[in-house]
Amino acid sequence: MGADACPTQPGAVEAAPLIQSIRGVMQVSAVSRLPDDETRSWKKLVKIAVSGAAGMISNHLLFKLASGEVFGQDQPIALKLLGSERSLQALEGVAMELEDSLYPLLREVSIGIDPYEVFEDVDWALLIGAKPRGPGMERAALLDINGQIFADQGKALNAVASPNVKVIVVGNPCNTNALICLKNAPKIPAKNFHALTRLDENRAKCQLALKAGVFYDKVSNMTIWGNHSTTQVPDFLNAKIDGRPVKEVIKDTKWLEEEFTITVQKRGGVLIQKWGRSSAASTAVSIVDAIRSLVTPTPEGDWFSSGVYTTGNPYGIAEDIVFSMPCRSKGDGDYELASDVLMDDFLWERIKKSEAELLAEKKCVAHLTGEGNAFCDLPEDTMLPGEM
Repeated sequence: MGADACPTQPGAVEAAPLIQSIRGVMQVSAVSRLPDDETRSWKKLVKIAVSGAAGMISNHLLFKLASGEVFGQDQPIALKLLGSERSLQALEGVAMELEDSLYPLLREVSIGIDPYEVFEDVDWALLIGAKPRGPGMERAALLDINGQIFADQGKALNAVASPNVKVIVVGNPCNTNALICLKNAPKIPAKNFHALTRLDENRAKCQLALKAGVFYDKVSNMTIWGNHSTTQVPDFLNAKIDGRPVKEVIKDTKWLEEEFTITVQKRGGVLIQKWGRSSAASTAVSIVDAIRSLVTPTPEGDWFSSGVYTTGNPYGIAEDIVFSMPCRSKGDGDYELASDVLMDDFLWERIKKSEAELLAEKKCVAHLTGEGNAFCDLPEDTMLPGEM
């Protein structure tokens, strides 16, 4: 036993062990806090893998997942936490905190350092763990270092995960890491891979709401196009405020084209300068939002942003990259691209710039996607949101 087991309460129904061992790491038993007539109506267990599970983003995310905030109050889950040898002791601490929080929907927690064991039969994989960009590190070097991680994780998902696993890549550079991951997982539909651009969407909604003097829920149809970098394109042409086009509500075109766009692109870096740390909490919230957008039907007429595989897209964006685009879901975990979007020269010019960056990144990681030798000639060394 890695910790004392919780005592059984009168009338409680004993559950499966909560914290299970992977490679003998940790094993603790726990009990359900709900009577049998309540648990009988619950849905089938959903297994969720989280990499980088001892990090700050996960520290905020895991408890939201366990509480039922993400998948619903009738959806039991198992959390499978992936770390490294260096973070193994911290992972044990995370597992202990999850146990002590007594979440009834959390039926199992397992921890480990081998993705082939942690990813076994998972329905969702939230890939957060990645190396941050250090001082003086070239973007090409970051692409290679983190690309190796996501190539290995893609192979593991391909080998052992549920064949319809949904994958959300958070670790940067997330668009190209998602491409690497899907290329190394040919058994899994490429459509099932997402790069997280929801935080960028949320930031854009915030800025538009502040400018218009409305609450954020009045902002809809907000798209982030392109790469999760400072070439990303927050789309004010198609966005709406209280059902009206943004440009009808905010008539300051100069503000929209300059200050709004730049603020969204560089918001993460400004936050670090102000606070001295990255946006872990709001990133966790945006992961929750991204999952919810796939497991609940999209409101009529609205859409959400996600970095998805471009092959077959209706916009004329280059195929075979991962590019943030407007999506709609029926709530079944799948999505379709929105077709009712407007395009003008200002928007298209900026979309093409982000496209060029992602095509260049793709060449940098050709050795990790099975497409030959890498050739790295990035158009410019753009910063990721949040980098110094």
